[in-house]
Amino acid sequence: MSRLEKLYKKKIIFNIIKNRSLNCIMQVPKIIKIILSIRISSNENNKINIEKVFKNLKKISNQKPILIKTKKSISNFKIKKNQIVGIKVTLRKKNMYNFLDKLISLVLPRVRDFRGISYKSFDKNGNINIGIEEQIIFPEINYEDLTNNKGMNINIVINSNNIEISKLLLLNFKFPII
Repeated sequence: MSRLEKLYKKKIIFNIIKNRSLNCIMQVPKIIKIILSIRISSNENNKINIEKVFKNLKKISNQKPILIKTKKSISNFKIKKNQIVGIKVTLRKKNMYNFLDKLISLVLPRVRDFRGISYKSFDKNGNINIGIEEQIIFPEINYEDLTNNKGMNINIVINSNNIEISKLLLLNFKFPII
């Protein structure tokens, strides 16, 4: 069991029940999954670039990513059928908590001029979306491995319909939200 999972089960659940005066443990929100995704543009769509991005995402997540392909051709966007347009990985359970721990304690403090994640990053369902401009902030990535600096999107899915409760959950994890 990872450090954040122990923290969630032993302290955070009871803190949220006490703060929000909830009736049972099942009403406490929890993080369901974390989705990491990288978009690949049509002019970068060659095997060498895709392979490097694939390896970098595998290093970051410690899990094998999947390729996202188009389902049909769109001539206005110069997209062909079965063209690779992105790479994503879905983290759950142990890998999710390990990645979240790394994100909070190592990665976000390495971002230049970082003050915190904006409250506007939450969607109406209580999930949070974070855009990262540089993959070099991850400790696993070597500068020589990057051909061109790719950004990525991190989507943290929480089973709560309330933004305030989702924010309270992430603040209990010491997530830097302003």
